[in-house]
Amino acid sequence: MTEISDDNRNRGQWFVVHTLSGHENKVRETMLRQLELGDQLPVYEVYIPTERVSEVRQGKKTTMTRKFFPGYLLVRMDLYDEDHRINEKAWYFIRNVQGVLGFLGGGNRPEPLSESEVADLLRQGRGEAEVKPKIAYEIGETVRIKDGAFENFEGVIQEIDNERGKLRLMVSIFGRSTPVELEFWQVDRSI
Repeated sequence: MTEISDDNRNRGQWFVVHTLSGHENKVRETMLRQLELGDQLPVYEVYIPTERVSEVRQGKKTTMTRKFFPGYLLVRMDLYDEDHRINEKAWYFIRNVQGVLGFLGGGNRPEPLSESEVADLLRQGRGEAEVKPKIAYEIGETVRIKDGAFENFEGVIQEIDNERGKLRLMVSIFGRSTPVELEFWQVDRSI
């Protein structure tokens, strides 16, 4: 992200911009590059809300970044002037970036996000350094085993160990409940 000058830090409102899925980073970089070239536009920040998630596959823990809202990014800008008219230069700057489908909400008069919505999104994406498990299971949930000696059996989750990426299930084998420990990747949610 580019540095935000102190006089622009509290300016503008946040709007949601709809992009082609998978093009969020490219759209963000294009906008930032144009702004760095000196275009005097009331666009102050372009942000993609993300979270860090971990996944254990075959005993190896990997951490990756995942977008909260694929196909969307947030732009802090002055879209409306003092008379509540759309700033045509800012409107067309955003709309003409390759990969942008448009603003979310309001059709031709997009509504900015409320302060509480912005605070929630920024807190989730910026404030949390904590890595979350990719798949969040719940105790008591029924899952289908997709790998290992008990493949195609169903079991009920008794314990969850997010650190190790393991689940302890109770599986009915020959009419008896048997505890089985498996990794997250070895099970699927039952349909």
